[in-house]
Amino acid sequence: MLRSSLTLGDVIRRFGPALLERRAEQVTSAQRAVLATLGRCHTAALGGHLYRCDGCGTERPAYNSCGNRHCPSCLAHKSAQWLEDRSAELLPVPYFHVVFTVPAEIASLALGNKKVVYSILFRAASETLLQVAKDPKLLGANIGFLAILHTWTQTLLHHPHVHCIVPGGGLSADGSRWISARENFFLPYLVLSHVYREKFLSYLAQAARAGELKFAGATSSLAEPSAFADFIQEHQDKKWVVYIKPPFGSPEQVLKYLARYTHRVAISDRRLVAMDEETVSFGYRDREANRSRVMKLEGVEFLRRFLLHVLPTSFVRIRYYGLLANRGRAENLTLCRELLGRKADPPAKPEREADEPPRCPACGTGRLLRVRTLEPEPVPELDAWAPSMSPVRRDTS
Repeated sequence: MLRSSLTLGDVIRRFGPALLERRAEQVTSAQRAVLATLGRCHTAALGGHLYRCDGCGTERPAYNSCGNRHCPSCLAHKSAQWLEDRSAELLPVPYFHVVFTVPAEIASLALGNKKVVYSILFRAASETLLQVAKDPKLLGANIGFLAILHTWTQTLLHHPHVHCIVPGGGLSADGSRWISARENFFLPYLVLSHVYREKFLSYLAQAARAGELKFAGATSSLAEPSAFADFIQEHQDKKWVVYIKPPFGSPEQVLKYLARYTHRVAISDRRLVAMDEETVSFGYRDREANRSRVMKLEGVEFLRRFLLHVLPTSFVRIRYYGLLANRGRAENLTLCRELLGRKADPPAKPEREADEPPRCPACGTGRLLRVRTLEPEPVPELDAWAPSMSPVRRDTS
């Protein structure tokens, strides 16, 4: 599939006005802020620097990035730094990938209650892994892992799920030895699924009793306590999907995998194929046919789907649990390495190559050198429909 130079910012600038004109009442303030911020990314509205070729004298502006955690153009640098920091935390053991999903009806409820339901998803998934792993009939160990929230499918539909990257083993109850998981087997997925379902539905029912859930649209009928009780019972009788992928082959493969899953948003710029006056085309993976395809959507519908995945302000989407929880992580990792027979220092962080000035695209031989700062400028076509707003969180956690 050929890649274009199209960016999500280009799509927002073209179809943002139409989206707000047609769906103004459905777009939240947080979503408006994302549109306003991403629409300004790498434009004169954010300022930047002017570069001049030391050979042919060509001048080129380079505008600042928005730094927003929903912006695919801004995630590459942050991903590289995050992965560099994580490389020193890897243990010399197999790592497993465990995914916790929710039924479609729960996902619909989550759309109007993102902070509450996504928090329950994290809580139920993490408590399930920690509890089942401690069972002496299974692994009998205290484990640690990181969990990452994703809310999308390849075609930008809403599908909240949590990816957990878990070392294959953990510490004994007294911390005196390392207990390894069996080769190519971590924990029984049927047990995980059962415990996870019970925990999730219990916490969801608690949230309803506490008045923390809102019901509207497709979920409005659940506002009646009896209807919600039936809803909970219905999902207690369903099979919930939890699956465990085979272990990674090496720490390097773990890092490569993390790069794919941590600092991602619903759509990346490289998946954008084409845009015209009415539509946007993007690539996706058809898992059933196991092949790449291209989907074309009306531009407003494309942005509507993208905005489904805007997270609540300050909501943390990368979290650490058990031995890898922020408090005590360094001490726990040191102990684990000692028990694994690796008393040496953790793997060294990869050395960074010195940044060289970019080569001039005009002459191909000169280097582009920074000559002056460009102050932010008004962009009338943006300011007319996307007034400058305080940006949502700039980090990607």
